[in-house]
Amino acid sequence: MAIQPWRATCIQMTSKIACNATTKDAAWDIINANIANALSKIRAACEGPNPPKLVVLPEFVFQGPQRGTPASQWIERACATIPGPITETLADLCREFDIYIAGNHFEVDPKWPDRYFNSSFLLDPSGEVILRYRRINTGSWTSPHDILDEYRDAYGEDGIFPVADTPLGRLAIYPCGEVNVPEITRVFMLRGAEVILHPNNEPLTPIADMAKQCRAAENMMYLVSTNLAGTAGFSDTLTGGHSMIVDYRGTRIAFEETAEETVACSAMIDVEALRDARKDLGMGNSILRGRFAMYRDYYGKAEVYPANGLAEKAVESNDDFAPVQKIALDNLTKAGIVR
Repeated sequence: MAIQPWRATCIQMTSKIACNATTKDAAWDIINANIANALSKIRAACEGPNPPKLVVLPEFVFQGPQRGTPASQWIERACATIPGPITETLADLCREFDIYIAGNHFEVDPKWPDRYFNSSFLLDPSGEVILRYRRINTGSWTSPHDILDEYRDAYGEDGIFPVADTPLGRLAIYPCGEVNVPEITRVFMLRGAEVILHPNNEPLTPIADMAKQCRAAENMMYLVSTNLAGTAGFSDTLTGGHSMIVDYRGTRIAFEETAEETVACSAMIDVEALRDARKDLGMGNSILRGRFAMYRDYYGKAEVYPANGLAEKAVESNDDFAPVQKIALDNLTKAGIVR
């Protein structure tokens, strides 16, 4: 059955940070205020003239960045499970408006109670969590790659690069700087993803904007990227904004120039047009000409950042990454990449 075009909307909104709170109650007062703001913005989008079928919230929108907070304190004061208290609140709106909601928050998993993850998620119209992706490329919290053997045993490959087959098409999700790592989007494309959902929290740079268009074009997929309003990143001064929706040709079909709170960045997603383009034999079908076998040996031999580098000891602060990063630098030097 053909998928009818559907609307995606970026919920560009501000977020108050919880890392300055000194107690769990104080942190959750901030988190709950951010949740209330998100709910009001989603409701405004759904009750407006162009109601969406799917909305995307920014990265860090509920807790804010953890900054220098030790991991043990951050887990105790601000982290939550998925599903959990944050997703359950959003689920009520999924059911009320028959929509999908994509978001991101810092997550604790009972399997590793002394670690936390930067996790992006997607709820379906019944409120069920149908996607959860934990950020891989990071130097500020545990990555699945840092505990890879344990993680694969627990969740398998589908838990590392999950793709959801939905009535809207095949959806995947990752946050922020993962868009700058070409291999992640490429793996999702190879797993069949057609739309990437991108909760974002980064200051404006031309490179950040271009990366979104490049990833969409080179993998022939839509990308729905929502950045934070106001200030973004780990600073109180750098500007956010520039939420955008990019089509499978790399064209921005919706773009928010400002860093204001808004739900105006919205566009129709035509998955059937994408599918037709992926079947076409013409020069416009870039993935048809993907000579992946030519690169396989290079990737197979590449050994830079070590897997399981933090398996023995949980991360408490950014300093704990230094020994693993030193190994990665030594590997780059041995390979002749760094001189």
